[in-house]
Amino acid sequence: MPTDTDAYRPRNDPPRVLVLSSSPRRNGNSRVLAESLAEGAGEAGSAVELVHLPEVVSEGLRDCRECRGPNGECTIDDGYRDLFLDKALAADALVYATPLWWYGLSGHLKNFLDRMFCYISEGCPEAERVMSQLVGKRAALVISAEESNFSARLAVVHQMQETCRYLHHTLVGIVVGTGNTRGEVRDDPTEPLVWARELGQRLFLIRTTDYQLDSDRAAAVWGGPERPPPGHWR
Repeated sequence: MPTDTDAYRPRNDPPRVLVLSSSPRRNGNSRVLAESLAEGAGEAGSAVELVHLPEVVSEGLRDCRECRGPNGECTIDDGYRDLFLDKALAADALVYATPLWWYGLSGHLKNFLDRMFCYISEGCPEAERVMSQLVGKRAALVISAEESNFSARLAVVHQMQETCRYLHHTLVGIVVGTGNTRGEVRDDPTEPLVWARELGQRLFLIRTTDYQLDSDRAAAVWGGPERPPPGHWR
């Protein structure tokens, strides 16, 4: 498996960024944040694609032991296979955009993650190839929420941190915008659209740290060429 250092080297030139917008509202607040991040990534020279998940993935995960095809393939007939195998695996960075629903991910984004199981479990004939292409990516998270209190978003942040750890992805930034009515996040005085755009611009420049007791590390955290994330990213 790759190390965190490997995750900083995009496989593609220009780097490919896939933004997954998971709110059913096309003009909702998390979509606005996703578009700002996508614009920033494009300005930095990345090839960016923004996907509206609810229009592509319509079915939930079933019991893979019961519904696989004769060759082990997934038989759910929607757009997930093409999205995951052709776009997500090919991307250098995955951006997850979600509204805060019941203090967790949107159902559409959770479904995207759930459906991944069918392609990485041992019953899938492509599992080894899929896993080799899935690891080593950069990831970012944008959240829209009606509540501004910090604790409301902790479950989402923790789930995505653990998901990225499991997938050997490097979670480089999280931006939260507060709003309820469509597009209201633009009025958030903390300017989350500005930070989302900057996060997009710096997806492949940000250095992260994650130490363990026996980690071999230098005395200075930010001594390398990568620039640190601004302290106000939440």
